[in-house]
Amino acid sequence: MKKKQSWWQIFAKGAAVGGTMTVPGVSGGTMAMILGIYGDLIEAVGGIFRHFPESLYFLALFAAGGLTGITLLARVVLSLLERFPMVVSYFFLGTVAGGIPLICRKAGVKKMTWQALVLPLLGLFIVYALAALPEGLFAAGLSGSDTLTGSFSPRLFLLQFLGGCILAIALILPGISVSQMLLMLGLYEPVMTAVGQLHLLSLLPLGLGAVLCTLLTTRLLGSALERRPQPVYLLILGFILGSLGELYPGLPGGWDLLFSALAAAAGYQLLSGLSQKAG
Repeated sequence: MKKKQSWWQIFAKGAAVGGTMTVPGVSGGTMAMILGIYGDLIEAVGGIFRHFPESLYFLALFAAGGLTGITLLARVVLSLLERFPMVVSYFFLGTVAGGIPLICRKAGVKKMTWQALVLPLLGLFIVYALAALPEGLFAAGLSGSDTLTGSFSPRLFLLQFLGGCILAIALILPGISVSQMLLMLGLYEPVMTAVGQLHLLSLLPLGLGAVLCTLLTTRLLGSALERRPQPVYLLILGFILGSLGELYPGLPGGWDLLFSALAAAAGYQLLSGLSQKAG
């Protein structure tokens, strides 16, 4: 793997993608595509063992930038959610919907087939299956002290590790938001709180699961996207459609109705406009 971009470009783009990942509905993969670094990421992760020094250099810079972006925005996003929950939730809904045109273009469906019907339905099923998991199943141990400084529980470690493995799919695939996945797994607020308070050790099992499963599945998913892009993107489309229902906070009242509608429109325009640059 060749270093195609300077160190500060890799760091800055990592920070942009990391900051994006704190916002439910905004896909870090899509933002990486927009910034022209998605292909380099897939190449670096997939070739970590074949081109270890170059891949490690690239990923370390990108991860440092990503952590910087996440840390800077985590408290801001949480604060906005606490003060304006309905309006912010509708903004998130708009951003989720704004990514749909890109996924439809990537799927390239020109006529109705069984895949065009069944695969989005399968994506919907996956979303609601995840939502049916016990609330807080993967979040235990994230809201308090650091995992390594408290009493060690193999069960909690395994659950958080498994949650990280699920997050790995959102890290890899464009169109799927990591924060959106965190919300569905009941991990969003605990993770954002831990990051905002710099309780980073409590995120170690989750991070290990995400990193290791990303390394194990990147080549497989990258190959699937390259060889059979339509089925993969149809599955992603179903996932996004299902997540709209999961993120829906209810109908606002009073002035919140107006501001929520404006926020949803702004979120849609922002993401659909950006996604046009990604093809």
